[in-house]
Amino acid sequence: MPVPRIVIVGADKGGVGKTMLSRALLDYFADRGLSCRAFDTEAPTGNLHRFYPDASAIVDLTKSDNQMRVLDGLRAAQVTLIDIRAGLLSPTLTMLRELDFFDGIVEGRLAITVVHVIGSTQASFAEIAATTEIIAGAQHVLAVNHINEASFSGLPVVGDEVDCLIEIGKLNELAADHVDAAGVSFRDFIANESNSGVMRGYVRAWLRRAFKEFDQAGLVA
Repeated sequence: MPVPRIVIVGADKGGVGKTMLSRALLDYFADRGLSCRAFDTEAPTGNLHRFYPDASAIVDLTKSDNQMRVLDGLRAAQVTLIDIRAGLLSPTLTMLRELDFFDGIVEGRLAITVVHVIGSTQASFAEIAATTEIIAGAQHVLAVNHINEASFSGLPVVGDEVDCLIEIGKLNELAADHVDAAGVSFRDFIANESNSGVMRGYVRAWLRRAFKEFDQAGLVA
């Protein structure tokens, strides 16, 4: 049986589309036939949990009982996705290191992918440098998420600490609003024929392009 994979999605700031990317990843793993558990650390509100109430749980990873809930059940699914609250990526990884959790990578019992969702600032890259020092042997993916018209020009070239770069294009704003109002996964929105065919088409095309980026990053390898 393949080793369980943890996908940690984090960002140094809010408003960069981190949870939207987590939603696309959950649809991606389902589309590829992988079982997935998801944890939303935006306690107590649960931004991710709102769209995936049956597939996710809201947790506070600063509490030991929630840590056990997430980490002791890794073999219950092929993928465990953790959507980290903005600004808590480095503290969360530090906590996992203190638990000797990353020894599982070296011993071949665990695969970890850290998806860094960046904003158009130098601070985003400073966070990546800090987190790659905390966790050795993990796959580090840099995700540029074009959720708005923010410019990413002038950002430094990706260094050796990052394994690959993915770019997620901007979803049509009205289509994004329709999915948000429906409060469902992208796949469920597309499958529901009572929704606008035009809006479904926008979401389908956007999700297909996102899946292609995830394939190129080797997220199901």
